[in-house]
Amino acid sequence: MTTPSHARISKAVIPAAGLGTRFLPATKATPKEMLPVVDKPAIQYVVEEAAAAGLSDVLMVTGRNKRPLEDHFDRNYELEEALHRKGDGSRLAKVQESSDLATIHYVRQGNPRGLGHAVLCAAPHVGDQPFAVLLGDDLIDPRDPLLRRMIEVQEEHGGSVIALMEVDPSAIHLYGCAAAAPTGDDDVVTVSDLVEKPEPGEAPSNLAIIGRYVLDPAVFEVLRKTDPGRGGEIQLTDALQALAADPGLGGPVHGVVFKGRRYDTGDRGDYLRAIVRLACEREDLGPDFRAWLRSYVTEEM
Repeated sequence: MTTPSHARISKAVIPAAGLGTRFLPATKATPKEMLPVVDKPAIQYVVEEAAAAGLSDVLMVTGRNKRPLEDHFDRNYELEEALHRKGDGSRLAKVQESSDLATIHYVRQGNPRGLGHAVLCAAPHVGDQPFAVLLGDDLIDPRDPLLRRMIEVQEEHGGSVIALMEVDPSAIHLYGCAAAAPTGDDDVVTVSDLVEKPEPGEAPSNLAIIGRYVLDPAVFEVLRKTDPGRGGEIQLTDALQALAADPGLGGPVHGVVFKGRRYDTGDRGDYLRAIVRLACEREDLGPDFRAWLRSYVTEEM
């Protein structure tokens, strides 16, 4: 008999209620999730990743001034008709692509009280099924199917699965960090403890949590009992720490150690580097852009 923790995963939750203060003034009137990465908003890459992993039901947890997200994933009949009349089939297909990716729902977080609270807002929609959480600041290259691998691990072991990546020890204070033990799979570890942004020298490892999770629904009850932590916010890391310490609450916590391509759009410098890397790899833009970039670096640097 299939237990709730081993039910087939079909739902993804994308928290998108942040204010984007690091990108002001650009995000004064435009959600940071809508900032373009080459020629698509960052949020579309995330929805495409969920859809590619078979998650056709997507819930976005939004806040005030996030209406452009809903508009982007909705149909724009006037624009589509104009492109149709012009015979511009290529651009028409690009416009329609975002509205055909998945069935997308929206709920407002209201008072932003941290990632844990944003995930808790998804409880009525998710119910008693395991689900994925994708953070919009981390873009995962579609050639490296991290989320699909995480779903496989959850279906095998139950409980929750987090994405981990090795980082330089000097940078671990910027991330949540995992204490972990190896398993029989080279890319899978058992997580025994989690620390949110540990002080330098106090991190249990150099395994940083990146923005992908596959969670057992038991996390909701833990979050309801989780007090505000770092920054006065309800931290998802704190709830996962409780699950890792007591698997009886909702199964074990495993980690998938990711060694693929990740594009960080969480701050301005990394955002620019992500655009350059993705533009260089595009068949339609890459050759000319790489040639210009080489010339620019040679002449100006």
